[in-house]
Amino acid sequence: MTDARVLVIGLDPAKLEGWDPEPIQTGIARGRARFVDHGIEADWCLVAPDENPEGAIEEALIRGAYACVVIGGGIRKDESMLGLFEKVVNLVRRHAPDAAIAFNSTPEDCLEAALRWLE
Repeated sequence: MTDARVLVIGLDPAKLEGWDPEPIQTGIARGRARFVDHGIEADWCLVAPDENPEGAIEEALIRGAYACVVIGGGIRKDESMLGLFEKVVNLVRRHAPDAAIAFNSTPEDCLEAALRWLE
C-alpha cells in the first residue's frame, strides 16, 4: 500500500505491575498483524516507565525514518504518565520532525490511527 514506515510507542504490558498483560499483548499482536496485512512497515517501541523510557524512545526514533508515530493510550490517558507523554511528543518533534503524530484508542487500532495521516 505505502512505503511509509510507522513507529508505535506504548507501554510494555509485561512490565507494568498490577496488570494482567495477556489481553494487551493479544491486542498488540493483532495490531501488528493488521499492519502486515496492509503492507505497511511498523516498528513497535514498548517501554516501562521506570526503565529509561526516553532513551528507548529516542533510540527507536533515530533507527528509522518514520512518516507517522502513533502514541499509545497507556502513555496519553493515565494522568500519572503526563510527564512522559510530554517527553514523547517532544522527542518525536526533535528526532522525527516530518512525521505525523497520531493517537490510537486500543492496541488493535494503531493501523487506523496511522492511516488517518498516511492516506
